Amino acid sequence: MNSVRGLLAASVISVQNSCFTYPACQKCCSRLALDSRRFNCLKCGCTGEAKDASYKYRLSLKVADTNDLFDITVFGSCLDPFFGVTAENLQRCIQDLNQLSGETNTDASPGVLVQAVETCFVGKRFIFGV
Repeated sequence: MNSVRGLLAASVISVQNSCFTYPACQKCCSRLALDSRRFNCLKCGCTGEAKDASYKYRLSLKVADTNDLFDITVFGSCLDPFFGVTAENLQRCIQDLNQLSGETNTDASPGVLVQAVETCFVGKRFIFGV
């Protein structure tokens, strides 16, 4: 892995997907494998009950600077101010809304949330640490 780090000033062109949170291992932050009752971290082996899984933000963006296009993924609590709640609380709201609407994919973000995220980010310029 390249250890060179820098800053990139770029404008957001699009939001790449509609899943803004992911079940995260509390030890290593890797994505958890979930089933209806249990979770398992494939990286460190952590296991537990699915209802106890924690969530973190993951926002995948297509951005452009003056010369190039980039795929950028922003992780973690730095997104709390943009969403106004923690990833845990947003995931709880998403699951509640999906249950009320009869959506079978309990992790799918409601369309109104996707539109709000696009309005907040698309066309705006940010400085990304890469």
